[in-house]
Amino acid sequence: MPTRHIVILGNGISGITCARQLRKLEDQVRITVISGESKYFFSRTALMYVSMGHMKFEHTQPYENWFWEKNRIELIHQWVKEVKFKEKTLIFSSGEKLPYDQLVIATGSKPNKFGWPGQDLNGVQGLYSKQDLELFEENTSVNVSHAVIVGGGLIGIEMAEMLAYKKIPVTFLVREKGFWDNVLPREESELVGRHIREHHIHLMMETELKEIISDEKGRVKAVITSKNEEISCQFVGLTAGVSPNVDFLRGTELAVGRGVKVNEFFQTNLPDVFAIGDCAEFEKAPAPDRRPIEQVWYTGRMHGETLAYTLCGKQTAYNPGIWFNSAKFLDIEYQTYGTVPPIWDEEKVQNFYWEHSGGKVSFRMLMDAQGKILGVNNFGFRLRHEFFDQAIQEKWTVERVIAGLKKANFDPEFFAPYYLEIQQAFKKKFGGDFQPEKKSWIQKILGAKV
Repeated sequence: MPTRHIVILGNGISGITCARQLRKLEDQVRITVISGESKYFFSRTALMYVSMGHMKFEHTQPYENWFWEKNRIELIHQWVKEVKFKEKTLIFSSGEKLPYDQLVIATGSKPNKFGWPGQDLNGVQGLYSKQDLELFEENTSVNVSHAVIVGGGLIGIEMAEMLAYKKIPVTFLVREKGFWDNVLPREESELVGRHIREHHIHLMMETELKEIISDEKGRVKAVITSKNEEISCQFVGLTAGVSPNVDFLRGTELAVGRGVKVNEFFQTNLPDVFAIGDCAEFEKAPAPDRRPIEQVWYTGRMHGETLAYTLCGKQTAYNPGIWFNSAKFLDIEYQTYGTVPPIWDEEKVQNFYWEHSGGKVSFRMLMDAQGKILGVNNFGFRLRHEFFDQAIQEKWTVERVIAGLKKANFDPEFFAPYYLEIQQAFKKKFGGDFQPEKKSWIQKILGAKV
């Protein structure tokens, strides 16, 4: 009996998780993973550390090269030019062909471009792929005295840090009133904005890119902003978000909107064709607080693992659970659990916000009218995911959450016990019959504030 051949197009976290889980579940299936970006899976979030010299590119690869052969996962390092869905065949840019029985599309994202004049000049780029990193090193290696970054998101922060490491002054164009204020409430947005400015990065709020100007050699020499201000620069980073990398699939039988259209089982409109990760667009959002396109590392991992069960005959619907995410704004860590939108209905939602006097540590908790936890934001210290996942799923009272913050604290003993200050601030605002926990002897010795 011929072996079933599953081809996975893309070797990011979604595609590789799917391949690994498939092999765990089924010994005989033939698995092929294709990527033109790199032969081996690597951690995309670590690219900035390669640029900054903290690690080599090979250090971003979680698995040794022998891992793939041992687990009988074939790797093909080529770009796919076309998919012939009726013939179940992939056409590579080299002209070679590869047939499949089932196809998993996991092609990820690409940096957004919005038709700005000059967006394709030399010295103008996004930051997503290994090739983008290589281009960044080339573009910033000589004669860059000033850089402009367009778009106030997480990739922009990474690029700003990479440029600052090279001692290249940065101007950051952000169209919103506050940094990332389409995601963060006002206080957190202001906290991040202050921190960015402290790192000598020039933030220009409510300012958009109008045009990129070329020199006589076809390289960027300046930008014009929406306020008609000209800023001289030799590098422009386009970090105004990403979009599904699916252009090569448009015009085919496959249903494509912003991304490849899928149902809760990651099935497309074509038999034996599936899509996962950044490039997948759910026809119906997987949960009330989720978007149709999920471009987050951990959701990509969940996509791959869930689909593997369906591919092995154990049809499994995607159940994303409680939302969470984490990021870094330079050296400030950020975590969010549950639902914390930038604005909320104050008649239906109660709010508690605490910020440390140093201005770089904060905690926010939202609760419903009955005092049940809805979500949490925290900056500058770590809280345990499993604690808040359980609390939000089980709809704990906020008094119970606050009283148990010591258990949620992820930081080592020698870190300042912020949860003590949070407990006291909460009790001062809302009252409650719980007792804030006392400092330990080691915390007293360290002189931690309460």
